Amino acid sequence: MSKMSVNLAGVTLKNPVMTASGTFGSGAEYSEFVDLNHLGAVVTKGVANVPWPGNPTPRVAETTGGMLNAIGLQNPGIDVFCERDIPFLLKYDTKIIVNVCGKTTEDYCEVVERLANEPVDMLEINVSCPNVKEGGIAFGQNPKALEAITKEVKKYAKQPVIMKLSPNVTDITEMARAAESGGADVVSLINTITGMKIDINRRTFALANKTGGMSGPAVKPVAVRMVYQVANAVKIPIIGMGGIASAEDALEFIMAGATAVSVGTANFINPYTTQEVVDGMEAFLEKQKVEDINQLIGCVK
Repeated sequence: MSKMSVNLAGVTLKNPVMTASGTFGSGAEYSEFVDLNHLGAVVTKGVANVPWPGNPTPRVAETTGGMLNAIGLQNPGIDVFCERDIPFLLKYDTKIIVNVCGKTTEDYCEVVERLANEPVDMLEINVSCPNVKEGGIAFGQNPKALEAITKEVKKYAKQPVIMKLSPNVTDITEMARAAESGGADVVSLINTITGMKIDINRRTFALANKTGGMSGPAVKPVAVRMVYQVANAVKIPIIGMGGIASAEDALEFIMAGATAVSVGTANFINPYTTQEVVDGMEAFLEKQKVEDINQLIGCVK
């Protein structure tokens, strides 16, 4: 049996497969399809310091090879999350990674501080949120803002911090280096690519928000390229994501330099995807006579 466990900043995952934030809730709705014990980690939907109502509807639209979403990070807030979602996830033998969102640096730090004494394993900071104090540009689109928020979050965090990078930038390596300089333990990428769809019959936007985040198979080649670039630019581990729907997809990210991978949009099409990716990766290692998944991390130079 090949070894599937990987290490992310001192946290050992039984395998490198996790869920992508916002596509799996906090695990409960998928638990009847997927045995959460088989996953390396569950990454929760984004949680803020107070409940967020999200954007007006319609806020999801299908596209060729993927989907657009403008959910607006609807969430019940940290109080409900700690009372309801953490106890549920603790029933399973899987790591818990909490995705954190906010509108100001203070918002993020409030959630991170609140989670400091909760039994969760890692924090993933969603820096694609618009920074309201800086005129709405996302924290993750300005290297100085990204480094600054990483430093602030690290002051309050007891768990290792993952900075989730936005692909909507000119140079992804500049952002990854900024996160690393700020003290990030891990980076995850990519978040969604900004897109738009027009309903020609109604002559209006398919999403009430006009634009949304594009995810799914269409973004995978961009995501693999960015993971490869970042792997060659920073020394911290990477979680790769963007259009993963099979073990083959996941292995591309691993070989490009990711230590672990997240499955997102594919969960909406096939709720068993995460489990199938784990099984498929194990089968690949056996067939290729690879003893340890770590031998494949960044093997393509």
